Amino acid sequence: MHSLQTAHTSKMQKDSNSTRSVKPFFPQRKFKNATRLQNSFTAAIERKALLWLAARLPVSINSDHLTLLGFVAMFLAGCSYALARWNPWGLLLATLCLALNWFGDSLDGTLARVRNRQRPRYGFYVDHIIDSFGALFLMGGLALSGYIDWRIAMGLLVAFLLLSIESYLASYTLGIFRLSFAKFGPTEIRILLAIANTVLFFLPTARTPGWSHHLLDVGGAIAIVAMTAMAIFAAVSHTLALYRQETL
Repeated sequence: MHSLQTAHTSKMQKDSNSTRSVKPFFPQRKFKNATRLQNSFTAAIERKALLWLAARLPVSINSDHLTLLGFVAMFLAGCSYALARWNPWGLLLATLCLALNWFGDSLDGTLARVRNRQRPRYGFYVDHIIDSFGALFLMGGLALSGYIDWRIAMGLLVAFLLLSIESYLASYTLGIFRLSFAKFGPTEIRILLAIANTVLFFLPTARTPGWSHHLLDVGGAIAIVAMTAMAIFAAVSHTLALYRQETL
């Protein structure tokens, strides 16, 4: 009886050891970053500014802190636009929040690279899912502000998300992550919004010269057409590139 128990125990140990030694069915592959393409108007000077800031940030501040700052700042920017419906100072507060968003959202990746503390998959996922929610907050606030037709604000959100989805799919399939289109990137969009906020603060009823529509309505409509066209052009060109690479 004792020998049978010993044999059974020995078999269980062997089975356990063999289970631990089995390799996963799907082997772990090293993650490869997509090639980042950033050719916006402000890219060169922005890169220098971010490196300068990253070299001088206290050690106690890390990339996660900056990512959180960018997220909260974009949420507050949306709240500031909503506040502007009753108080024009909300426009200037929104500009301040956009500046804080730039600081956190643009600097987090630079800081990780400068300190060699990169987490490619985590960083890419968190950064861009936050961007998607941030766009929802910002456009939602604009829609409530009274300075732009809510339908145009929602059109901006749809066009932005469509362009973002195309960019993320290209990153996965082609290994190319485009951060700017036609020389415009997130920083240029923040600058244009800051200019519009300043104009509307002093001239709340400002209209586009030659048009009877409000300033942000015309600007938003142009942005919708531009982003949609960029998304379609990128989708067609990337589809053709992938077809040529994987022709049957």
